[in-house]
Amino acid sequence: MIEREFQYYLAHQDELVKKFNGKYLVIKDEKVDAFDTKEDAYFEGQKKYELGTFLIQHCTPGNLSYTSTFYSQNVAFT
Repeated sequence: MIEREFQYYLAHQDELVKKFNGKYLVIKDEKVDAFDTKEDAYFEGQKKYELGTFLIQHCTPGNLSYTSTFYSQNVAFT
């Protein structure tokens, strides 16, 4: 469900960045709303759409806003 919204973001990222750079976007069915904070995006998104049916995406150039690396330590328990 959210995959479609993310693919829309990727396909239109350049134009969205020109218009909304630094904002948090709520994307649903190719409709975009922009907010200053992720909290505003979340609360306004949930007012309009059912949770789990829309994407909140930080709108910035490149892939850093949607690529994360997580590290963990190997721990042995005895």
